[in-house]
Amino acid sequence: MWDVFEHFVNEYEEWFLKHKFAYLSELKAVKALLPEGRGVEIGVGTGRFAVPLKIKIGVEPSKRMGKIARRRGILVIEGTAENLPLKDESFDFALMVTTICFVDDPLRALQEAKRVIRKGGHIIVGIVGRESFLGREYEEKKEKSLFYKRARFFSTEEIVHLMKMVGFGDFKVVQTLFNHPSKLTDVEPVLKGYGEGAFVVIAGRKS
Repeated sequence: MWDVFEHFVNEYEEWFLKHKFAYLSELKAVKALLPEGRGVEIGVGTGRFAVPLKIKIGVEPSKRMGKIARRRGILVIEGTAENLPLKDESFDFALMVTTICFVDDPLRALQEAKRVIRKGGHIIVGIVGRESFLGREYEEKKEKSLFYKRARFFSTEEIVHLMKMVGFGDFKVVQTLFNHPSKLTDVEPVLKGYGEGAFVVIAGRKS
């Protein structure tokens, strides 16, 4: 499902410029749960999250996206979430921002993330919650969307369930985007839990 990003790189970049405050709100939410240490972003895209979060390494299947991320200083390794070309237990944390809704096998992707994370390390997953006002809108309009036509949206509970199946625990959850991205005039707050904000970040620890 990721190949859509190979064809619409410019449109992807334009979203971040057009929805500046939504982007900054999401960035703030991820940062709230991001641990210290050596990290990798799985599905690094053009580096929009990795660069400001000071993550130096990313995995990305799209050549065109990876090229932009490299220009922004990221060491990009070409590969997919289900088959990470990374050594076992080589990172303190792995980040996936909306990546999981574009992978072919979400459970396999989480298993691979766990493999490359050291014991006691963390996975951080950002999603647009299926149950949220924005998730419902994306589902209703997905046939007309460049990016979400083939995406698979998840609820927060479903992601936590998948993470538990793989062997993550000690979960922390925060949320943001309480208003529509197109109507924001400032950065949104980041609150604990989920159920109100459209963008949810879930962190789990590898036991």
